[in-house]
Amino acid sequence: MPQAAVSILIVSADSGDGVRECVFRALDSSPPVEIVLVDNASRDGVPQAIAREYADDARVRVVCNGANLGFGPAVNRGVKLANADMLLILNPDCMLERDTIASLLEVLRAYPAAGVIGAVVCHENGQPDRASRRRDPFLRRSLNQLTGRARRHAENARFEGVDVPGPMPDHVVETENISGALMLIPRKVFEQLGGFDEGYFLHCEDLDLCRRARDAGFKVLLAGNVCVLHRKGGSSGHRPVFVSRHKHRGMWRWFRKFDPAARNPLMRALVWSGIWTHFALTAPGLALRKRKQ
Repeated sequence: MPQAAVSILIVSADSGDGVRECVFRALDSSPPVEIVLVDNASRDGVPQAIAREYADDARVRVVCNGANLGFGPAVNRGVKLANADMLLILNPDCMLERDTIASLLEVLRAYPAAGVIGAVVCHENGQPDRASRRRDPFLRRSLNQLTGRARRHAENARFEGVDVPGPMPDHVVETENISGALMLIPRKVFEQLGGFDEGYFLHCEDLDLCRRARDAGFKVLLAGNVCVLHRKGGSSGHRPVFVSRHKHRGMWRWFRKFDPAARNPLMRALVWSGIWTHFALTAPGLALRKRKQ
């Protein structure tokens, strides 16, 4: 077997049969790859089935955790088992094309200062996900986004939001953050940064990693010419309230770590109250929609 050029890290948690297609398509990549599938205590039997299907394929390794460790901790453990110098962190509902990884590696060769490279993740209708390119979610930007004032950004830079307005670029651009659904990172960069912050369980750990990469002097790039299908809803759709709780928890952690507004004790208290009030107001609706499915 040729030595893997890229180690693909996939974390599953009751992510369903889509993981099979994710693995199958990833293995069809034009550069030689290996896959480390780290499972967070799934009960759907899919990771175990994949382990049986690829038992004779040295390119696939399945690691089953006895508990749900969270996304970042699971990736960190998978990286320790990976062999390649390039790491591709891939959501189990993201479907690679044969040339996706080759295209991302070309970007890395063209931009040696790159620390994190992402692609445009697209919905099944072909619409790009705005999360493919985001600004840091500082309090001011988040409030602009929430209240709709971000639509007035063209009038005044004070109104800029978290989302970057306008069409998605069709070329490589530098950005503040890319989607954690797909991240190409040189191993040496990942290790220098200490991997994902394990204080996050789910959500915002990608924003945290991109921010720390930029603070360390690396560039975060979006390969606007590379589109990857993202079929949202695997593990997140099964437990919407659980996911939402950890998303709000991640927002609070990111705010405390990086937002200058967090230095003000009164502002910290207001933001904490706002985050958890929002969760309390939205959680019943999420639970009700789940019950109706």
